[in-house]
Amino acid sequence: MSFPSRPALPAIRVALIGFGYVGRTFHAPLIEAVEGLELACVASSDARKVRDWRADLAVEPDYLKAATAPDVDLVVIATPNDSHHPLARAALLAGKAVVIDKPFTVTLAEAQDLVALAEARGALLSVFHNRRWDGDFLGLRAAIAGGTLGEVRELVSRFDRFSPEPRDRWRERPGPGAGLWYDLGPHVVDQVLQLFGPPETVCAQSASLRDGGQGVDDWAQVVLGYGAQRRVTLHVTRLAAWQAPRFEAHGTRGSWLCSGLDIQEDQLKAGMKPGAPGWGEDARPALQADATGALSERPRPAGDYRAYYAGIRDALRGLARNPVPPREALAVMALMDCAMRSAAEGRTLRFGRD
Repeated sequence: MSFPSRPALPAIRVALIGFGYVGRTFHAPLIEAVEGLELACVASSDARKVRDWRADLAVEPDYLKAATAPDVDLVVIATPNDSHHPLARAALLAGKAVVIDKPFTVTLAEAQDLVALAEARGALLSVFHNRRWDGDFLGLRAAIAGGTLGEVRELVSRFDRFSPEPRDRWRERPGPGAGLWYDLGPHVVDQVLQLFGPPETVCAQSASLRDGGQGVDDWAQVVLGYGAQRRVTLHVTRLAAWQAPRFEAHGTRGSWLCSGLDIQEDQLKAGMKPGAPGWGEDARPALQADATGALSERPRPAGDYRAYYAGIRDALRGLARNPVPPREALAVMALMDCAMRSAAEGRTLRFGRD
């Protein structure tokens, strides 16, 4: 995928707040890969790590100072989840455009506060729901839109990992925004909202299944009801040494299955530059079964996370809509919150009404 450059326009100066796994692996290389964006500064407590990645990059140890720097246009927040709200709020008040890595915030109220602030100030606010540009999801979306599955009555979306022993990191220690539902839940929730919109009912369970888990969830399953004739199951776990299909879609005319996560994360971890030959291209086909059960292979579209940042660039220049508008990100938080309340209360909730 190529994105048109606009050399006559000034570069959008970006401050990346946080240089842990997410900032270093996803945001920094994607920002650098999109023409028109300039990674001007990284906020990090470990300057050596940043400069090992790019020697000439300015490093600011004070996260708040970087988020409100006068010479920055766009602030990208890739810090621990409980810091998203205060950093984003400070950046918006300083007149910056803001991108927040998922989850948006750790509470629905915090997300609502940021949306209201951004709307009041006319500022761009967006959440990095990059999995909209996964090749497997793009393939599923095309299969549903193409009509060959008929009416999709059941969808199973799994995002599985295998890490049987808890690690000593903030994501797996008790605290605000910790746990697997906050980590992977936003991906599967955003994708299903893109496909089918809000559900009518939410029935969720979560658990800490690993030894030494300290009560932090490492498994969750959420069943969404769309009227009488559609059910969606969202499943995340850290105990899947063998991974079931990533997606299963079953319709009135056939089924569509796809195994294996999108390869862009692995490519980024391996140091591949976004947009290099083979970027986002996955040779593993999806499988489609017709009404007789006969199987055929379906190629996966190439995924490309650069599309998100190209969209942010163009939205800031007034050339396109925000690729993930804040109201869409708020809907993700509302559904995640409903699922957490359903699990805690042990009952099915009516989304938007309970």
